[in-house]
Amino acid sequence: MNSPQPAVGHESGGRLVLAATPMGQTDDASPRLRAALGSADIVAAEDTRRARSLAAALDVEITGRLISYYDQVEAARTPALVEAIAAGQTVLLITDAGMPSVSDPGYRIVVACAEAGLRVTALPGPSAVTTALALSAMPSERFCFEGFAPRRSGARTEWLRTLLDEPRTAVFFESPHRLADTLAAAAEVLGGERRAAVCRELTKTYEEVRRGTLDELAEWAAAGVKGEITVVLAGSVDIAPDLDTLADRAQALVADGMRLKEACAEVTQGIAASRREVYQTVLDRRARD
Repeated sequence: MNSPQPAVGHESGGRLVLAATPMGQTDDASPRLRAALGSADIVAAEDTRRARSLAAALDVEITGRLISYYDQVEAARTPALVEAIAAGQTVLLITDAGMPSVSDPGYRIVVACAEAGLRVTALPGPSAVTTALALSAMPSERFCFEGFAPRRSGARTEWLRTLLDEPRTAVFFESPHRLADTLAAAAEVLGGERRAAVCRELTKTYEEVRRGTLDELAEWAAAGVKGEITVVLAGSVDIAPDLDTLADRAQALVADGMRLKEACAEVTQGIAASRREVYQTVLDRRARD
């Protein structure tokens, strides 16, 4: 039986520090972030230019070694950083905005440090996920974070189907260029009356929060949207699907190759609806056609 890994365990004194950075307002930077930028042995930044700009805005001099640490180099540079931590150095990891490892680089090095028994700590701060959730006017007692919406339409449709019966509020990121298509697809898969909120440019000068149904938001986004986007989607507990809606969903699954009985079982899973009634509704439609 394996023994539990130590939460902080390396005698060298080295550590990895995950630090949240401002999403737009420099004043949101914590005093601890300022101190860490000026004292870390190594600052691993998603974008070194942004790191230098942030330090300058905070009137802090980065005295340690500044290296880039973004998606394409994350795997290659993690071992050397882990070695530095094992040798007693402090590595500060920052991303362009928000908390590292939340749809940003960071996960790999946290896992590597945990496996090596090295200390990992965090400097909490701004997060687009929780900020958008708080502003959305959606239930926040329970929620799930879905990362970035899939880019390809087929994968996006399959992903949206996983949210059909998700009772929790869902939060996800999206590119402004794909937002209209994603909202339109969500309206088609989840129902146009499902409520959502689109949060744009959070904490910045042109911050905007749009709340409404998926149909309404898709129509608004079709005119074009700019900026950093976070979407908050109401959970299925706020929706009471009628038989026609469930029959529509079942027929969509049948069109994709699923047997009708299996499709009816799928669309009624986890909700108070009879799959037999959905099945009969589809058969009645076929008889009328």
